[in-house]
Amino acid sequence: MRICIKLEYDGTNYVGWQRQQNSKSVQGTVENAIKYLIGKEVTVYGSGRTDTGVHALGQVAHFDCNKKIECNEIRDGLNYYLKSEKISILSAHKVSEDFHSRFSAIERTYIYKILNRRPPPTIDIKSKWHVPVNLNLSKMISAGQLLIGTHDFSTFRGANCQSKSSIKKIDEIKIINDKDDIEIKVIAKSFLYKQVRSIVGSLKCVGEGRWSVLDMKTALEACNRKKVGFVAPAHGLYLFDIKFGLEYKLN
Repeated sequence: MRICIKLEYDGTNYVGWQRQQNSKSVQGTVENAIKYLIGKEVTVYGSGRTDTGVHALGQVAHFDCNKKIECNEIRDGLNYYLKSEKISILSAHKVSEDFHSRFSAIERTYIYKILNRRPPPTIDIKSKWHVPVNLNLSKMISAGQLLIGTHDFSTFRGANCQSKSSIKKIDEIKIINDKDDIEIKVIAKSFLYKQVRSIVGSLKCVGEGRWSVLDMKTALEACNRKKVGFVAPAHGLYLFDIKFGLEYKLN
């Protein structure tokens, strides 16, 4: 049977989602837990390959299991073997054999967290980007709207991106704040490597006055990686949610 799991993790001590031979990854750590639980090596396929230091609140993954075991036992058993890790399995469900956590996804949501205050953080030091300069949210919101829709996002594409095309469609960019906290939500079907962090870093340039709102449009239209404003650090980024078609009954 094919099992779909939803998980959250603190990416601080992992080299990202993707398994690597000599480093600790989220994928490899979860696969080891599954091996302990069902006594067989499996491959776990994730919906998004988060980078080193990036967190997740709603990562979705799947694997095939040939052992008769209830989904709640899978959830609780994996959490037992992961108790020393910063990974938690939130749920486990049986899904159809045609389900694929990556290719069946129709929408991905990332959020980026900024702590916008002069004093440095203590508790949130590895979970939010500390920006000590006051940011102009209204200008950031206006600049973000220029990126919505289908565009060539070459300017916001990381150097090692493996996507065949730099053309992507962003469905929504929403920026909200609560006192010193700013959250930037970006929704699309799929993303380029480092696209969200590049967008957030450039929005910061607008917010602090280094860029005008129209400078964002100029950077986008340049289709040149050298024109990106800044790449925000990984520790403020979260894979927040993955949505699938109604036929999979996961949402």
